[in-house]
Amino acid sequence: MAASNFVDYIKIYIRSGKGGAGSAHFHRSKSNPRGGPDGGDGGRGGHIIAKGNSQLWTLLHLRYTRHVIAEDGTGGSSALRTGAEGKDQIIEVPLGTVIRDAETGEIDCEITENGEERIILAGGRGGLGNDHFKSATHQAPKFSQPGEPFQETFKVFELKILADVGLVGFPNAGKSTLLSVLSAAKPEIADYPFTTLRPNLGIVAYRDGASFVMADIPGIIEGAHEGKGLGLRFLRHIERNSVLLFMVPADSKDIAKEYRILLNELKQFNPELLDKGRVLAITKSDLLDDEMLVLLKKGLPRIPHIFISSHTQTGITMLKDLLWKQLNS
Repeated sequence: MAASNFVDYIKIYIRSGKGGAGSAHFHRSKSNPRGGPDGGDGGRGGHIIAKGNSQLWTLLHLRYTRHVIAEDGTGGSSALRTGAEGKDQIIEVPLGTVIRDAETGEIDCEITENGEERIILAGGRGGLGNDHFKSATHQAPKFSQPGEPFQETFKVFELKILADVGLVGFPNAGKSTLLSVLSAAKPEIADYPFTTLRPNLGIVAYRDGASFVMADIPGIIEGAHEGKGLGLRFLRHIERNSVLLFMVPADSKDIAKEYRILLNELKQFNPELLDKGRVLAITKSDLLDDEMLVLLKKGLPRIPHIFISSHTQTGITMLKDLLWKQLNS
C-alpha cells in the first residue's frame, strides 16, 4: 500500500432525503362522483447509512467524495397509494471507522463488524394523506401533511486500525523491520527517523495454523499527545489494539526512561490505554555482549520483556509465544 494511498481521516457533507407530501385527493368515478378522501401517504426520504466492509483497509475510496445526498421520497397519490421511498445512500467504510459530528465532535457510531449498518442521518418521514384525517364530524378533509424536511450536516470519518498487537516506540526503534520479519508485510525501512508515515498491518503466523494481526504505528515522539510530530493523528490507532508491544533499542541511553516516556504519552492521550496488555521488546540485542545483557536486565520495567534481534532472528519465536500468551490471558 503506497503511502499516498493510506487515508484515515475524511470530512464529508451529507444530506438525507426529504419526505414526500401526503395527497389530499378524493375518489371520483361515474358511479360515485362525490367519493370520500383517498389520498395516500408520502414516501420516506432516503437515509444516509454507514456500512462496514472488511475488504477495505483505508478511507482512500472516499478521498474525493465531498457530498453524499440521498433521494427524496415521492408524494402520495389517489387510491391510498403511498409514494415511493427515496433511495438510501450507503457509505462503505473499513472496520474500525469512527463517525462523529464535525461541529460538536460527538461520536455518532463506531463500525466494527463486516456488514454492520448504522443510519447516520435519517430521511424525512412522508406526510400523511387526507384519508387519515377523516372523522364522523369531518368527512371530507381537504388537507394533508407535508413530508418532513431533509437533514444536512458535515460528518468526520476517522479510521482506527483494528489489530491484535500494536507496535509502540520512538522513530527508528525497529518496528517496521520486526513487522517485515514476522509477517509478509513490506513496510518502507531506512536508517532515518519517520520512515513510517502510515500504519502498516501484517498477519503473523503462529503455531497450529493460528495467527494474529500486528500493526506498525508510526513513531511517537515526546509531546505527541499535544500534537507534536504526527502524534494525534496516529495515537488513535493504538486505541483499537488488544496488546501493546513497546519497542526500545538496546543502544538507548536509558531503556526504562524511554519506556516511561512512551507510556506517559499514551496515558496523556487516553488513560484507558494503560489497561491494555503490555510487553517490552529490547531490539537490536545483537549489539550486546553477555556482560551488557546482564547489566541491562537489572533496570528493566517490571512487565513481560524480551531481548530480540530482527537481523539475527534472536528471540523472535519466544516473542511470538509471549504475545500469544498476552492475547489469550
